[in-house]
Amino acid sequence: MTFPGNIFNSHPKEDGDFFLGITQILGFKPRKLDLYKNAFLHRSLNLKDKKGNPLNYERMEFLGDSMLGTIISHYLYKEVPAGDEGYLTKMRSKIVSRKHLNELGKDLGLLNFVESRIPKEHFGENIYGNVFEALVGAIYLDRGYKYCEKFIQSRVIDPYVDIEQLEGKVISYKSLVIEGCQKQKKDFQYEVYEDTGNDPIKHFGVKLWIDGRIMAKARATSKKKAEEKASKRAFYALQGKKK
Repeated sequence: MTFPGNIFNSHPKEDGDFFLGITQILGFKPRKLDLYKNAFLHRSLNLKDKKGNPLNYERMEFLGDSMLGTIISHYLYKEVPAGDEGYLTKMRSKIVSRKHLNELGKDLGLLNFVESRIPKEHFGENIYGNVFEALVGAIYLDRGYKYCEKFIQSRVIDPYVDIEQLEGKVISYKSLVIEGCQKQKKDFQYEVYEDTGNDPIKHFGVKLWIDGRIMAKARATSKKKAEEKASKRAFYALQGKKK
């Protein structure tokens, strides 16, 4: 793959630094370095290849997401022979959750490799998980399935996956609250509103009503995050605990 306009300037030192940094993360030597560089190109660069196709990490992110899901599914299939489809699906969701992938990307320092016109401090949390998946996609294109499996085993499964702990890990408090209300035939409503206050970034506020009274309040930079935060508070409040 050739990058238009020599965006990396083809400096031997820059290539050497990138090679060393990415090799340390991978645990093996990459063959096609340009694939890994592509895994860290942000769409804000507005780059295109020779055929005019967009050149950024998003297609590799799509591929890496699929590879990650397949390899984790295979691992769970082998390790939990008694698990049914529903159990295995739930466990896989916990391992490849956006929050977990963001933590992985952050732990590996992947943001240091990202090329972008946007200041890095303006990125949201999901950039970490996005480039982690793109990196997995680059590994697959460069070295194939076995090396993908080796990387995910060493960087995801071995250090982070504990089946017993994952069984007790909650993916979505909102789902738990809704499921609980439906089982107990309680009325519930998420009241969402803009709550910017003095913050420079737009925030959303949420009031969670259960059976006509406010069970929890929360605010965050997105509706989804605010609802999840309020749900978590309501979940513990309903159990007589503080969180």
